[in-house]
Amino acid sequence: MTVDGGLVDNTLDLPLARKVLASQPFSVLLGARLTAFGDGEATLELDLREDLLQQHGFAHGGLLGYAADNALSFAAGAAVGSGVMTAGFTIDFLRPAKGETLRAHARVIRAGRTRAVCRCDLTTVAADGTTTLCAVAQGTIAVTEPARDSERDAP
Repeated sequence: MTVDGGLVDNTLDLPLARKVLASQPFSVLLGARLTAFGDGEATLELDLREDLLQQHGFAHGGLLGYAADNALSFAAGAAVGSGVMTAGFTIDFLRPAKGETLRAHARVIRAGRTRAVCRCDLTTVAADGTTTLCAVAQGTIAVTEPARDSERDAP
C-alpha cells in the first residue's frame, strides 16, 4: 500500500490478494488458496483433507462458512479496494460437500461507496473433475477504506 497525497492506494491484483490471504493465519492453517481474483470476482479453493471433515466424511459446515466469508470479502475487495470487512452473510447448504476440493466462487452483485453485496457459489470438485453445487451464500461487505476516486473511475 502506498500513500499519495494523503490517500491510501488500496488497489489489489491477484499477487497482492494472495499476499493478503497468506497473512491470515487461519487461512494458512486451512491451506486456502486464491485461484482467481479481479473484476469484482474471486475464487478460493481448499483441499478437503480428512482433518477438515465431519464424522460422516463431508466437509464441516464451518469450513464452508469460512470459504464463503473469505471469497465474498475478496470479491468485494476486487471491486472496491482492499479496505473491506464482512458486515454479515447468510449461507444455505444444499447437499453434503464431498470431493477432493472445495471451491468458493464469489462475485459482486452491487457495489456502492460504503457497502458491496456479493453472492458465492460453493462447489466441490471430485477427482474426475466433476463439480457439485453444495451451498450458496450472500453477503454484505462494508467498505472501510474507499478506493481513490481516480481508481474507481479508471476504465
